[in-house]
Amino acid sequence: MENITNNEIVIYTDGGCSGNPGPGGWGCVILDGTKETTLSGGESPTTNNRMELTAAISALRAVCDSPELKCRPVCVYSDSQYVKNGITSWIKNWKKNGWKTAAKKSVLNKDLWEELDILFNSLSVEWKWVKGHAGIKYNEICDSLCQEEIHKRM
Repeated sequence: MENITNNEIVIYTDGGCSGNPGPGGWGCVILDGTKETTLSGGESPTTNNRMELTAAISALRAVCDSPELKCRPVCVYSDSQYVKNGITSWIKNWKKNGWKTAAKKSVLNKDLWEELDILFNSLSVEWKWVKGHAGIKYNEICDSLCQEEIHKRM
């Protein structure tokens, strides 16, 4: 079990698809210090970025829906710079600019960003990036869950 300090919940997430767009899947592992919970799902057709976002949303929703977990600090590990940078940095300007990018284009996946933003702001969340496909145990589990979901939709 991951070394969890300060009553922290540790979450790993991953999403992907076969083709972009194509059949997609997502997976997450929630470590609360006493147990490991895995969640997964998918869509077809979808994009890699939508599945990465859905993995994070699903994990944080599970924490928010649990009276025992929702008051604890959370650390989310994602191999997606898009998710990590989007929620910790880019989203501030997107909202300020009416959901437009710096290039004045509409933000893609706005529906998911809005949902992730609500969850993020209702919890105490720290985001960390991890290298994908680098042998990190829980990231690899998430990738396996993701691949299983993709194959269900092919």
